[in-house]
Amino acid sequence: MNFRNIGIVISREFMTRVRKKSFLIITFLGPILFAAIAVIPSLIMFLAEDKGKNIAVVDESGIAMSEFVSNESYTFTDCSSQPLDSLKTKLSSEGFDVLVHISPVIDSIRSVNVVTYSDKALSMDLKEAIASRVDSAVEDYRIACSGISDLKEIMDKVKSNVSITTYTIDDSGKAKLDSAELKMIVSMLLGMVIYMFIAMFSGMVMSSVIEEKASRVVEVLISSVKATELMFGKIIGVACVALTQFLLWVVLTLAIITVAGSVLGFDQIAQSQSGMMPGTEMAGMDPEAMMSTLDAEDTSVIAALMDLNYSQIIISFLVFFVLGYLLYASLFAAIGSAVENEADSSQLQLPITIPLLIGFFIAIYSFKSPDSAIAVWGSLIPFTSPIVMLARIPFGVPVWQLALSIVLLLLTFVACAWISAKIYRAGILTFGKKSTWKDLWKWLKMK
Repeated sequence: MNFRNIGIVISREFMTRVRKKSFLIITFLGPILFAAIAVIPSLIMFLAEDKGKNIAVVDESGIAMSEFVSNESYTFTDCSSQPLDSLKTKLSSEGFDVLVHISPVIDSIRSVNVVTYSDKALSMDLKEAIASRVDSAVEDYRIACSGISDLKEIMDKVKSNVSITTYTIDDSGKAKLDSAELKMIVSMLLGMVIYMFIAMFSGMVMSSVIEEKASRVVEVLISSVKATELMFGKIIGVACVALTQFLLWVVLTLAIITVAGSVLGFDQIAQSQSGMMPGTEMAGMDPEAMMSTLDAEDTSVIAALMDLNYSQIIISFLVFFVLGYLLYASLFAAIGSAVENEADSSQLQLPITIPLLIGFFIAIYSFKSPDSAIAVWGSLIPFTSPIVMLARIPFGVPVWQLALSIVLLLLTFVACAWISAKIYRAGILTFGKKSTWKDLWKWLKMK
């Protein structure tokens, strides 16, 4: 292969893509979209809350009404003196959304039955709010019926709320605070991001090959460079675009966070959440003194954030993204060379897409047991390792597993690239026929 020709193809592919409006739009909107993805679920949960519900309560037990205290979400009205059947028929006209009927106390079980009536289905939040209030009332009633003085106070003292502080011990025997919840979040994010990047940019290679083949531009290109040079130049060119976009996303995201922090005053919010009054000077405070102002859970999260091996995470992300992308891009390029439109590619690309999806699903659940057999094998098998290994790294991976995974991934890429190059060389100039797996096998055996 002529590396000068490959460099020309890389330059052409890179410049063609970075000059597109779609590249510029996605590059600059990407960080904003990522921020929106993080904020929108919380916003949806806030907007989806029940608010301003008027609820009529008919309490025949005489023990529960005191628990139904109105708040900003629910307004409870005592309608125990009104007939139940009459309330049911004029519920909407009276301005009520829900009617709650609490039966008389059933002596045999010292409890009550609760029935609700409404024009629309009851939300889960409102159902749980009603149930929790009635449960509290029944519990108080049973305590009162026990005949034991100060039983409620005794039970409150007996109740326990144990918090667990977790430590990890390194090779030197030093213990460090750990946060499984934080590592779970980092694990899921890494798995999803690398899956998205590999799938998106590998698919971009296939679309580019199909586009050039359908427009017959490839015939002109093949007259100047070899088919394999064109394939590798295209794959590496798109990889350069991907890395450029990724680095720009990192820079823009950090810029957005910095600007947002200074404008919105995140430092003051952090101070108030940690129990400090706004304006309290934190500069110069001893780290141990700062830690003492936080509870155990906050301390473990902060310590875990500080203890994450960011250099290992970033380097591993780049290595596994590049190798995983090269592996799948070479396969997708071969598929693209065998078809004339994307509709015909679905049958051929299915066996390639399935391992990628399997790796994604293993990665999503690997945080539950990062050292389980399926997680370990998923991080070693080349077709799933780019995603699964990234999801395991925050929890700590033995060096030999990391090295073995990279070596196997590299060797598999070399083998697949050789296979793809043979298919690409024959398929890129094949027109007017819908290719099958049998055709790919025939091209693979050609010398």
